[in-house]
This record gives sequence, C-alpha cells and structure tokens, in this order.
Amino acid sequence: MNNRTASSGFGQNIHVEISGGSHEPQIKAVVTGLPAGFAIDMEKLQSFMALRAPGNSCCSTARKEADEPLITSGLAADGITTDGSPLTIVIENKDIRSGDYKCTKNIPRPGHADFTARMKYDRDGEYDGPSMAGGGPFSARMTAPLCAAGGIALQILETRGIEIGAHLFSIGDIYDEPFDPSNVSAETLSALSESPFPVNDSEAGKKMVDHIMALKEAGDSAGGIVEAAVTGLPAGIGGCMYGGVESVLTPILFGIPAVKGVEFGTGFAASSLKGSENNDPFIVKNGHIETLTNHHGGILGGITSGMPLITRVAFKPTPSIALTQDSVDMETMKPVKLNIKGRHDPCVAVRAVPAVNAALALGLLDMIEG
Repeated sequence: MNNRTASSGFGQNIHVEISGGSHEPQIKAVVTGLPAGFAIDMEKLQSFMALRAPGNSCCSTARKEADEPLITSGLAADGITTDGSPLTIVIENKDIRSGDYKCTKNIPRPGHADFTARMKYDRDGEYDGPSMAGGGPFSARMTAPLCAAGGIALQILETRGIEIGAHLFSIGDIYDEPFDPSNVSAETLSALSESPFPVNDSEAGKKMVDHIMALKEAGDSAGGIVEAAVTGLPAGIGGCMYGGVESVLTPILFGIPAVKGVEFGTGFAASSLKGSENNDPFIVKNGHIETLTNHHGGILGGITSGMPLITRVAFKPTPSIALTQDSVDMETMKPVKLNIKGRHDPCVAVRAVPAVNAALALGLLDMIEG
C-alpha cells in the first residue's frame, strides 16, 4: 500500500474538505467560506474536541490522542479571529500502532472497507489507494477534523441564537428518554453538549454502560442511535427537493463512519400512521405561527418551520471485534479465520454524539450563509 492521502468534502457556501487517514502523521480539515471577523473561543473548541477524543472513557478505544486542533491558516494576527480566507485545521496522530493491522493487508475485516477499497483502488494487481492501516480514511478517526470544523460552526450558530445538542437515544435495546419534539429547551441541549455520556435519564445511561462493558468483555460490540435537536432555527431555511434541509444534512451525516440510517421527525414510524395522526395542526402562540405537535421534525417541504429540528442517526456495531471471524485471503482466495488486534471502541455511537452535532452545525451554517 502507498500513502496517498484521500480527501472528501461537502458544502457550497461553507465548504469543508477533510483529508488524511487514521495512521497517517496528521489529519486535516480546510474550511472555506467562514465569515471574517469571528473570534474563535479556542478553549471551548478544545473542550468540544475532548468529548470525541479517544482514551477518555471505559466505553471508548484505549488509543490516546489529545486531538489538539492547530489552525495554520485563516486567522488574523491575533491568532483567534477569522480573516475570511480558507481556515486550515491540522490534528496530529501520535498514538499510532500500524503493526496491529499487518494481518489485514490481504485479509479483509468483516464489516470494514478493506475489501471494497481494494476493489476500487486495485489497478491490474497493483494497489494504488490510500493507506488502510487502522481503517485509513474510512476510520472513525476522521471525525476529529470534522468536529474541529463543526465546533467552530457551533460557536458561530450560538451567536445567532441557534443551539444544537444530542443524546444517546438507544444502545442495543436500551432506550433513553427521547426529546419532547415540540418543547426542547436550549438549556437542555447545552447541558447534554458538555457530558461525555449524554443521556436524559441517568438510569438508562447506567444500563447502557453496563451493556457496552458486558459486550466488550465478551469480545463483541454494540450499535446505537443518536438523537439530535436544533432550537432557534427561524422558519424559511432550505428549499425544495435537493435543496431541502434533509437533502443537505443527510449526506453530511452519512459521511460519519458507521452511520447506517438517518431520519427526521417521526421518521420511519410515520409510515404506520394515518394522515390525521401524522399531520401537525397549526396554532398561534405568542404572536407566532407554530404547530401543536412536531411529527415533521421542524421541516416541511425541505424548509424549516421554526419548530425544533429533530433527527436520529443510527450507528452499526463496531465491526472490529475480538471474536474470531470468517474471512478470505485475497491473494490465495482461500477461507481463513481472522483474529483482529488493535484498539477499538466497543460502541462507536458514544463518541459519535459530538460528530453528529458538528455535522448538523456545518450543514445548517452552509444553508444559512447561502
């Protein structure tokens, strides 16, 4: 394998380009289009980054990374104020153990991109793609630059009265108390955004941790769902069809590794309702038009209604598990038993909460700036 750096980007008015790989010297985000003159709270940004940094919880990988964002361009002489030029954020990878992945060079890990990347980048028997050590550009490690860029977007949105927060809606078959979709407070979202294990019901949170740790002890992993809410969004943001809020946000959310499903409002459950049950009656409250309920999740016809935006993002179980799995040797084309080494999250959904917040912030800021 060579070390060609892969990159991926999104956004029109606020464009984000993320590059690097899990075991490369550094990972990076370049953000173009940020408004000039905004003073970034670096301490607050580092605190946000710490929520997804590895090695800080029993429910995360043992890999230890400080995840300190170094901004190398896009700031004025004071070192904190955006100057309107592309903002480059660099994060060093320090705790690298690429040797753990030697056995997977020719033996794809079930549930990973090892096989599909080989199929895409193998040219006449010569691999010409990015380094896949630790998952390379497909690794959850790539959410670090996403969170660095998104953490800045969150700060910008907060100055405009827009608050974003999320919690662990479920881990396995254990469910937290869901948001009240019609009445989510900015204070609730702010409190969740400061918690390393964000839940509305502490007892449910304890059960989730016990479930994750039991699976970790057994060499297995858990999946989960993150529920996010946005308050303070004015009505009128978005557009029809592919310019709609769902259409803009969904691909950014799906770019987070391990995401397998995204829904807004009542989502898939709306398919079992009658129109009379799913429709949200309009009312006048404090001189403003609102809806009595919020099955639509704050979006109608792709445009924000002024009600809280509600979305849920489903994460698959971590595919790198300690249990022996069946695979094949891509060179000999024979079946083999695979025992994966390395350090892996027993449940990626836990550290994905800030990544969901970051993705939403960047997508919404992109639309607002349009």
